[in-house]
Amino acid sequence: MILLVVDTQKGCFDERLYAFELVRKNIKQLITVARENKVEVVYVQHDDGPGTDLDKATDNYEVYEEFAPMEGEKRFEKNVNSAFHPMTGLTEYLLSKCEKDIITIGLSTDYCMDATIKSGFERGFNIIVPSYTNSTYDNPYFDKETAYKYYNEFMWGPRYAKIISVEQAVRLLRSEIVPADL
Repeated sequence: MILLVVDTQKGCFDERLYAFELVRKNIKQLITVARENKVEVVYVQHDDGPGTDLDKATDNYEVYEEFAPMEGEKRFEKNVNSAFHPMTGLTEYLLSKCEKDIITIGLSTDYCMDATIKSGFERGFNIIVPSYTNSTYDNPYFDKETAYKYYNEFMWGPRYAKIISVEQAVRLLRSEIVPADL
């Protein structure tokens, strides 16, 4: 099992997000629990290119301070929505480690998280999404709360992922339960 942290970068992780404080607290907790229990934490960072809010030459590209990778934690880069796109090398890395169970957290619910969850499912991974560990912004079609609830409460589970509580995720990271028991 790994904890996959998607696009929690300074340029996009801020108070504009739906349930910002709760999501921030939950992501921080799961990263801490994963590290304490020797569960690998893997990061994916989005590069939108020069002159953008997520330009890898700027501080905005770096992971939000409270979630920052520790030395030796693996990072993958992308300029597309899915963390599992062939350009990242993430799929090959996970397969080389025989990892199948992926707890997926991060941003943005209706963009990179959606693409990552569906792509991971299509590649045969068991995708697990703890509640309130992903978020998004208002968009031209619906507000951020509706977007969050649409994906987390309707779209992903049980089609593409197991949606679980943060408490269940903590127990899973502590090896108190196994993914099959969810």
